[in-house]
Amino acid sequence: MSTPVEKQEWFRVAEAFEGSGLTQKAFSQQRGVRLSTLQSWVYRRRRQQPEKAETVRLLPVEVAGMAQPGPALLEVVLASGACLRFASGTNVEYVARLVAALGR
Repeated sequence: MSTPVEKQEWFRVAEAFEGSGLTQKAFSQQRGVRLSTLQSWVYRRRRQQPEKAETVRLLPVEVAGMAQPGPALLEVVLASGACLRFASGTNVEYVARLVAALGR
């Protein structure tokens, strides 16, 4: 089991890797550490970090008009072909999080 000091040092190494722009293999060779050890600590560091909000990319839309009068709907068609419909006034952040989660 690693001591708290070793853990902090490895977290710093994992953080340095994240900012390096190198592959894990190249970084481990450059630093003289085992690839599997680096991978383990990068994984641990990522698990302990708070989850970042995913970037949502919005695309332009074209309004074609409504075929039938009725409540306004928001329709989202995913790349997979799935179609989601939401009532007018649905929280946009909720829709964005749902679409991001389904896109994974």
